Amino acid sequence: MDKKDCGHLERSGNQTGQESKQFSIYNFQFSKMFGKNLYKDKIAFVTGGRSGIGYGIAKMLLQLGAKVMIASRKEEPLAKAAAELSEFGVCEYMPCDIRETTQIQAVVAVIKEKFGRLDILVNNAGGQFPTLAETLNDKGWTAVINNNLSGTFFVTREMANAFFIPQKSGVIINIIADIYRGFPGMVHTGAARAGVENMTKTLALEWAEYNIRINAIAPGTIESSGLKTYHPKVQASFVESMKEVPLQRYGTVEDIANAVGFMASDLASYISGVTLYVDGAGHLNGDKLFFRTLIKSIATE
Repeated sequence: MDKKDCGHLERSGNQTGQESKQFSIYNFQFSKMFGKNLYKDKIAFVTGGRSGIGYGIAKMLLQLGAKVMIASRKEEPLAKAAAELSEFGVCEYMPCDIRETTQIQAVVAVIKEKFGRLDILVNNAGGQFPTLAETLNDKGWTAVINNNLSGTFFVTREMANAFFIPQKSGVIINIIADIYRGFPGMVHTGAARAGVENMTKTLALEWAEYNIRINAIAPGTIESSGLKTYHPKVQASFVESMKEVPLQRYGTVEDIANAVGFMASDLASYISGVTLYVDGAGHLNGDKLFFRTLIKSIATE
């Protein structure tokens, strides 16, 4: 499986001049709507926090006063990311495969030892690869479903039982994908993310009695480190496909981090069970079959 730290399709455009400065991935200042101590004394856990959107979310939380634990499967790049993020606040890390409950429980133990509680969970880890549904084998389907759907549930369940339910408080943010009109070219992750979206609604109802809020954020096409994982023809298509985004640009890590910053805070204390699309209205427009058509042309070369 083409492994990625972010639970959606990431892309990058060839923007130049003023735009390229505006859309830098990590060197950004957060919206003035957030006070610098918005998350003071809050503890957050971000899965897939070593790169991409997960890294940006962790940085935002740290800059706004939270203490953060990040996790990912590969220890060396994870440790490097934690060291960089520690410039902005207390950032701990622990390798974790979210498909393995025992590894998640080990993270729970470390969070209890170091922080004693957890206030915010951001389920960002995931992975997928472009594929035609008719050629996707059992192994590929199962790998993505286990990671993006089952893994997300396993982390959510363990953190809720260990922290949120006993505390009678907690916020969960699930990073999914633009699945509003299906996800041609990635049937496996489309199905998995739809499952997470329904889980979000279900748990918003079931766990409301514990004062747990749970929402999803669906990024559109985001400039991030995931670009390098795709075929050169896919990369080349990004410039053209950007024209179909109504706001005429791709999103940034900052766009998603700011959405999390709002949804995880008390500013959104009466919002639960919803999916926020952060995509420049892209989910309402464009040729959803474009990506599948491109993959099919590559497969027949």
